[in-house]
Amino acid sequence: MNETKARILDAAEKLVAEHGVDVSLRAITTEAGVNLAAVNYHFQSKEALFETLVARRFEPINTGRLQKLDALEAANPKGKLSLEDVLDAFLSPILDAAELNPGCYQPLLGRLFSLPDEQTQRLFAQNIKPIIDRFHPAFARAVPGLKQPELTWRVIFSVGAVIHVLGTHKVIAMKVGHKLGPIDLVTLKRQVIAFAAGGFRAPSPEAKGARQ
Repeated sequence: MNETKARILDAAEKLVAEHGVDVSLRAITTEAGVNLAAVNYHFQSKEALFETLVARRFEPINTGRLQKLDALEAANPKGKLSLEDVLDAFLSPILDAAELNPGCYQPLLGRLFSLPDEQTQRLFAQNIKPIIDRFHPAFARAVPGLKQPELTWRVIFSVGAVIHVLGTHKVIAMKVGHKLGPIDLVTLKRQVIAFAAGGFRAPSPEAKGARQ
């Protein structure tokens, strides 16, 4: 990648992590030590800059997810899949990436999953939706009998747990770390996957209501 282009992306990512996604283009050019013409040359617009920023971070994550899922399905071509293994393929790559680039992913994930504007919908469609669609059959094999709406809800809540962990694990460590013990990457993965697995295996609220 061109050095100037990379410097602009690094500056944008730093400022998004510090101040959120509404950071100004002027702030980005100042941080990168470039003029507006450089941004226009490499990205044409702030929207295109942000799209490139998101893709730069999510492409390797999604590649890792698909590699893990492909290997799991190749080893188990038929029958039920391990739910924990599917969750590991779905969730661990983003926790691994966040460990290497702390502070980068929570603002990006927060935007993709919370803001309803047209650009966010496009970013979601490009970077997140294909992965969720690819994992749905694997989750269905791991939790057979779970209806499609319930499956989708549980995928959403699992992603929400990861967003929460990325955004608050340092605060959690400061406030109640003495009750948790060391909070390292292995611990985060184990706890998030166990929590998500419990949610996937929980009875359907509709079925529970019908029994009552």
